[in-house]
Amino acid sequence: MSEPKFDAEGLFDDDYLYFFAGHLDARSDAEAELIWELLDLQPHMEVLDLACGHGRISNRLAQRGCRVTGLDSSRLFLDRARQDADALGVTIDYVHGDMRQLPWTARFDRIVSWFTAFGFFSDSENQRVLVQAAATLKPGGKIALELNNYSAIVRTYQRSTVVERDGDLVIDQHHLDLLTSRNVVNRTIIRDGRTRNIPYFVRMFTFTELRDQMFSAGFTTVHALGADGTALTIDSRRMIVIAER
Repeated sequence: MSEPKFDAEGLFDDDYLYFFAGHLDARSDAEAELIWELLDLQPHMEVLDLACGHGRISNRLAQRGCRVTGLDSSRLFLDRARQDADALGVTIDYVHGDMRQLPWTARFDRIVSWFTAFGFFSDSENQRVLVQAAATLKPGGKIALELNNYSAIVRTYQRSTVVERDGDLVIDQHHLDLLTSRNVVNRTIIRDGRTRNIPYFVRMFTFTELRDQMFSAGFTTVHALGADGTALTIDSRRMIVIAER
């Protein structure tokens, strides 16, 4: 079986920011508040935002007094994150890197991986991310992963979705690969009269599957919640997994 294509450079670029950044920023204050509560964050804690994107969570946690490091593979997103941090008057260590090769050991009190920032690799590489994340945490440190809840997604699966902004379009055509639990997507972007296609995929997990993988990676406790921090149910399209090293 051949691996589906994943155009990371094409996916995480200026078009992504154009279509999605405003919508995400509008909910970031509430999400930062939820993260603060779920991870029992305190000022001066060392926090790693894993796949931080354009810094919408990192910057807000820094505003609350955490010492934040943000890691991402997109230099464009990191440049935007630094610009926003400067505008807010906060200092964050934004690092260009690969979450499969983290350069820290027992450094952080908390890790945040928000808005489906996990699941973009092969199963062995996804597991490596979890192992690496556990190793970067201090003993007793915690991680919060926010991602799709497979059990709900598969029940209400949409074969296509459309996002529109000022006449420009993002059209996603979805294929659910039941043999790999991947949502395989062909994204078409129509913007300013040009059209381009971007293939990518996201591995989706049931809680029990991800729980067992996190135990194998070195975490000692793992539990799950729904998107707003309430109980996870079969109707919860988003899942938050909290684990402690």
